[in-house]
Amino acid sequence: QVQLVESGGGSVQAGGSLRLSCTASGYTYSRYCNGWFRQAPGKEREGVATIDTDGSTTYADSVKGRFTISQDNVENTLYLQMNSLKPEDTAMYYCVAGKTPSCGGSWYLRWGAQGDFGYWGQGTQVTVSS
Repeated sequence: QVQLVESGGGSVQAGGSLRLSCTASGYTYSRYCNGWFRQAPGKEREGVATIDTDGSTTYADSVKGRFTISQDNVENTLYLQMNSLKPEDTAMYYCVAGKTPSCGGSWYLRWGAQGDFGYWGQGTQVTVSS
């Protein structure tokens, strides 16, 4: 049984930083495409960042240059480092342990929230005040 435990969310002022973590059990990150998604109130879930089995990454245009996705294959933990946070980054953030061996370039970022393509964490709230 796959279990994902997220941590690291919170409230910060604009310009601040947070690092989200997602530790998995019953799952091996290094074998699959993985990612972070978010959902703001009244909006659909959207892809934030993905990391492929070869270490390649993709990012939503809105977070490029500010967020960094990484994973520690020894600790079996997925991370999202978020810098220069903006109020529009306020959302519930979810880690997703993928079920596909490849992210397909930007495919998973764009469509990963639209079907049964991964195991989802419980979510962690990020709130950025101006």
